Amino acid sequence: MIARQYLIDLRLKRADIPSFDTYPFSLPAFRHLDVLRFHATVTFLVGENGTGKSTLLEAIAVACGFNAEGGTKNFNFGTRASHSPLHEFIRIAKGVRSPKDGFFLRAEGLSNVATEIERLDVGDSYGGRSLHEQSHGESFLALMMKRFGGQGLYLLDEPEAALSPQRKLAALSRIYDLVLDDSQFVIATHSPILMAYPDACIYACTVDGLAPIAYEHTEHFQVTRDFLANPARMLRVLMGR
Repeated sequence: MIARQYLIDLRLKRADIPSFDTYPFSLPAFRHLDVLRFHATVTFLVGENGTGKSTLLEAIAVACGFNAEGGTKNFNFGTRASHSPLHEFIRIAKGVRSPKDGFFLRAEGLSNVATEIERLDVGDSYGGRSLHEQSHGESFLALMMKRFGGQGLYLLDEPEAALSPQRKLAALSRIYDLVLDDSQFVIATHSPILMAYPDACIYACTVDGLAPIAYEHTEHFQVTRDFLANPARMLRVLMGR
């Protein structure tokens, strides 16, 4: 299966890092990182806010030739240089095949991507309707449905931020269709719905570093399960009643 995937693994060039006391190398996810092996189809990066999962995904995207603010490899716009230097200190092993399609999609930068699509006048490739004329969730899903063409590498940063529960299920279905069409995903997420994708690899960014974790052992699954099992009890605990 390795021969068929686009990204095989990521290695941190530890000897080249000037100091592990400076950001982002001071984060536990990177301080202890040696090798991260990508799943052949879907790899999830999960963890609390500020643990480094989005920073790592961004570095993967830039190292693969994508624009730091999102889009395809043909996008080169920049509204504010805010990405970390992490991409300079990672080495990504790639398979023998190159993806025919690709996209780096980050929820917080979708508006800028939509503006660049209009500037490049490539709206027909995105469903023919301006993303600015759709809601955040509609435009996000439109990209997945209309622009993601298969046989591609897709890097998604917290896509659930734009999606309703029903749309998250639609996104899961679309991911499955694209995987069947020789696609590979790396997704940073907080969503227990998305990370339920079968036969995926989940890496948790914690204070102890970056390590594989079973879906049922993620905090996202456990907290959501406990809350939905008895919301009244959980609310009493939270509100001290």
